[in-house]
Amino acid sequence: MAQPVALITGITGQDGSYLAELLLDKGYSVVGMHRRSSTLNFERIHHIQDRLILEPGDLLDEVSLMRVLRTYRPSEVYNLAAQSFVQTSFGQPVLTGETTALGVTRLLDAIRMVDPQIRFYQASTSEMFGKAQQVPQSESTPFYPRSPYGVAKVYGHWITINYRESYGMHASSGILFNHESPRRGFEFVTRKVTHAVARIALGLATSVTLGNLEAQRDWGFAGDYVRAMWLMLQQDTPSDYVIATGETHSVRELCENAFSVVDLDWEKYVEIDQRFMRPAEVDLLIGDASKAHAQLSWHPIVSFEDLIASMVKADLALLGAP
Repeated sequence: MAQPVALITGITGQDGSYLAELLLDKGYSVVGMHRRSSTLNFERIHHIQDRLILEPGDLLDEVSLMRVLRTYRPSEVYNLAAQSFVQTSFGQPVLTGETTALGVTRLLDAIRMVDPQIRFYQASTSEMFGKAQQVPQSESTPFYPRSPYGVAKVYGHWITINYRESYGMHASSGILFNHESPRRGFEFVTRKVTHAVARIALGLATSVTLGNLEAQRDWGFAGDYVRAMWLMLQQDTPSDYVIATGETHSVRELCENAFSVVDLDWEKYVEIDQRFMRPAEVDLLIGDASKAHAQLSWHPIVSFEDLIASMVKADLALLGAP
């Protein structure tokens, strides 16, 4: 059999790097699409970069998407690219919509025109549930997004369903709850906390400033979650799946766990600033992944405590701790 080819948009991000590792281990030829810019950030994929094919392309430019599809003829496309930071979406709502919503349509339409047999994965998100209408949230829970990012992701989710039903495409969405790792961006609260803990432990900082400590999230390990993405595209029938741990933890618990790794009392170092409060907060997200358990045989492996500990230890190493 010919070597399978997979295209990953957003390959330089956290999920893209873990997914690329997974697909390479499974014998795929992996094409990574990235935006052309004056400063290319390949830090997360540097260790596998010589095994990847990297191509410039942009979800704002359908011609570039069609060019990449025609050149490499992938059998699977994983759309992970987006303006993915919630706080930024309030300041840049139009750009967020162009990339995170309409970008999905451009990619789906490019696939429809080049090769509608390509299997497509859309990175949906628990932020679509927003002001949750039921607890826990499943595939049938109504959406109530609370940010321009969440609204854009709802559009991307429904346009994926629309193309699946209108054109018979194998298009699936993973409604992923928060998933973290040592490769998480510094703008996300988990990495902000773990990096601050490492700096404080090493005497490089004296505090960390946060927003709502009572916000609760279902946090898992990104490496576990990309496995679910791949499993979705191996199914005979496309569908949508909630991917989550089924456990919820507050930002307060995140701080407690992170500071405990270095034997410090978190309350002595955490400060609250209203600037870090969202205009519309999402208070409680917890996922019901029963469908993924039953149909994909997927289960998370890494616990919340082990995840946070691994992130603190990685940040300590990054800062040169012995």
